[in-house]
Amino acid sequence: MDRSRPLLALLTATALAVPALTALSSAARAADADQLRNGGFEAGLDGWSCTANSGATVSSPVHSGSAALRATPAGSDNAQCAQTVTVQPNAQYTLTGHVRGSYVYLGASGTGTTDVSTWTQSAPDWQQLTTTFRTGPATTKVTVYTHGWYGTGAYYADDLALTGPGGGSTTQPPAAPTGLTATTVTSASVTLSWTPVAGATSYAVYRDGTRAQTTSATSATVSGLSPSTAYAFQVGALNDAGESPRSATVTATTTAGTGGGTPGLPPHALVGYLHASFANGAGYTRLADVPDSWDVIDLAFGEPTSTTSGDIRFTRCPVTECPNVESDADFKAAIKAKQAAGKKVLISIGGQNGQVQLTTTAARDAFVSSVSKIIDEYGLDGLDIDFEGHSLSLNADDTDFRNPKTPVIVNLISAVKTLKARYGAKFVLTMAPETFFVQMGYQYYGTGKWGGQDPRCGAYLPVIHALRDDLTLLHVQDYNSGPIMGLDNQYHSMGGADFHIAMTDMLLTGFPVAGDPNNVFPPLRPDQVAIGMPASTNAGNGYVAPAEVTRTLDCLTKKTNCGSYPTHGTWPALRGLMTWSINWDRFGSWQFQRTFDGYFG
Repeated sequence: MDRSRPLLALLTATALAVPALTALSSAARAADADQLRNGGFEAGLDGWSCTANSGATVSSPVHSGSAALRATPAGSDNAQCAQTVTVQPNAQYTLTGHVRGSYVYLGASGTGTTDVSTWTQSAPDWQQLTTTFRTGPATTKVTVYTHGWYGTGAYYADDLALTGPGGGSTTQPPAAPTGLTATTVTSASVTLSWTPVAGATSYAVYRDGTRAQTTSATSATVSGLSPSTAYAFQVGALNDAGESPRSATVTATTTAGTGGGTPGLPPHALVGYLHASFANGAGYTRLADVPDSWDVIDLAFGEPTSTTSGDIRFTRCPVTECPNVESDADFKAAIKAKQAAGKKVLISIGGQNGQVQLTTTAARDAFVSSVSKIIDEYGLDGLDIDFEGHSLSLNADDTDFRNPKTPVIVNLISAVKTLKARYGAKFVLTMAPETFFVQMGYQYYGTGKWGGQDPRCGAYLPVIHALRDDLTLLHVQDYNSGPIMGLDNQYHSMGGADFHIAMTDMLLTGFPVAGDPNNVFPPLRPDQVAIGMPASTNAGNGYVAPAEVTRTLDCLTKKTNCGSYPTHGTWPALRGLMTWSINWDRFGSWQFQRTFDGYFG
């Protein structure tokens, strides 16, 4: 309810009753025109930017022409689609548009006076919305937007117009950019740069003829690419009058990468587990409803038919337990949609209740066969290994992580290498061990040397080391953990940034195994490491507040805002964060996701 609208109407009526002001208003209206670009969405989303990739154009329903906007709120995103327009100071504007749906808003911000909006609670058919505003004495740009409301479904908009005097004197699009160069090429991204263009306010980057992104800088990194693949890039310059001709084409071929590397992940990634086979207090979340912020989605869980058989099955949550579960067809369609948007969807094997012990070669072969069936049936991108409990334990004589002897470890390494060879360079491999499987190896490795110590201490180290060239991400579960000794020889406990800083520093620095300075576990690349944290206090012990998450990232990526733990380096290429779980984050109003988005943009 806009309480200012009756007063605005009264003031406007009073002003128009004064003859001098009436004449001025009439002269201004003679020069008024629609200042919005592509307000009918006939050119797709050209000129518009929608949050969380929530918007698209459709051919039906439309108010007029052949296209309209369809935008879908999801999670904490209200599907706002916006356009910034050049205007004149001290000028009157009228904003109109036709909308369909529930709780659809139309408004303008940055007016320099009073920002305005209007909305409809329910519009089963096209309904026109109208509002007016006056710009401030120094206002040269305003942002026009439309959005829906959280959890209310898709809305439609068409024939938006901002009527008023045009701003500025730009009447020609800028010249085509020159000097386009591929400056850095990896297996998953290409960084481009070009010469600034006079009069350009932003630039559109094209990959293989399709606009990939818009930026105000003169460089951009296009990510989500496949290894050993040639791509063609162009750049166009933009201003209020339109877009320039595109630049000359530059072709770049991505590298083959080293092993699994980082196939198609953005520079900083958000990883989350989705409760796909069960429901708990967090409730069931449909895959299609997972926000676009999540770059890697681990389907939890594929579980063994018996502890030692190696046979893994993935059974989706039954409707009796998850009343809102989607059909198999919709689930598979959602996987394809996520992949089309550049996301990775994996099957996670194990979990707290899924004990897997590959004690024999027959179990190893059954593991390979059954996991392959799951990947093939659902068209998945790879595998997450979440072996917990006693799935991995070291034999008493297994004291060299470079040459493991324990059958369950040797067979797991062999099975994963077989899967990697079967699916090739695009196969995504992640691991989510608990801290005592990894960092506890700093103090204890193998019961032979350390007597009665838990045989799981450091048991993941031979697996990580043998597969490090194939490993996409290691995200240790920095939760549900007791105190762990860091490289400063001090014990660190959960609940604050120092614990995550110390545990991650060990992975990125390397550490002596079992206290032997001549037996050092080599560091992982920073792009292979994400930090595992619980999404909320409901999700597990070791929850840290958003400010502590930020402090952790500041210290590791910038070496600022550090606490008592002295890090051994600075890693701006740290891949990102992992959480248990997407469901719990939704239950907690997406706090974890918002922290990640706020930090990495």
